[in-house]
Amino acid sequence: MKLIGSLASPYVRKVRIVMAEKRLDYEFVLEDVWSPDTVIGLSNPLGKVPCLVMEDGGAMFDSRVIVEYLDTMSPVGKLIPSAGRERASIKCWEALADGVLDAGILVRLERTLRPADRQSDVWIARQLQKVQQGLKAMSSGLGDHAFCAGKQFTLADVAVGSALGWIAFRFPEIDWRDDHPNLARLFDKLSERQSFRDTVPVA
Repeated sequence: MKLIGSLASPYVRKVRIVMAEKRLDYEFVLEDVWSPDTVIGLSNPLGKVPCLVMEDGGAMFDSRVIVEYLDTMSPVGKLIPSAGRERASIKCWEALADGVLDAGILVRLERTLRPADRQSDVWIARQLQKVQQGLKAMSSGLGDHAFCAGKQFTLADVAVGSALGWIAFRFPEIDWRDDHPNLARLFDKLSERQSFRDTVPVA
């Protein structure tokens, strides 16, 4: 398998962590989708990473789709329950984490790609409010549990950890650690795992 991605993308990081936890072998190919020379469109018509390319040349994209597939490839470190409400709960955690990232990335793109005189402070504030609301919901859902889903490490923790790591990386002014100490404790614990240590985002 070949994973096309970047070292800064939290969605790519989520996939890389899952692959490490599942002990799956793959080739990691760096790609800058913002470069005029990017060839990501040859594998993903949407022009996004991550993109997983299989041995037969078939491609799979969207991190949620990829991690779902990867969890079926090995019985090691099962991350997603097979059915029922438990499964839905894990996927809701993932959707929440990805939603926080979606809003944060929109803010970053607005600030870095749009000329300053054309940026909308109102729109930026609306997206940042989604980030804050999402962090609050994560903190409330986590409570005093050891992991997002209770006592066991799951995809929920991978998604939340990836989101928190990216927020810390790109938005250091958001003081989520002091606002939500339980998220800080979870993130610190997750950061001790080799899969997280090996995938710390870099510019």
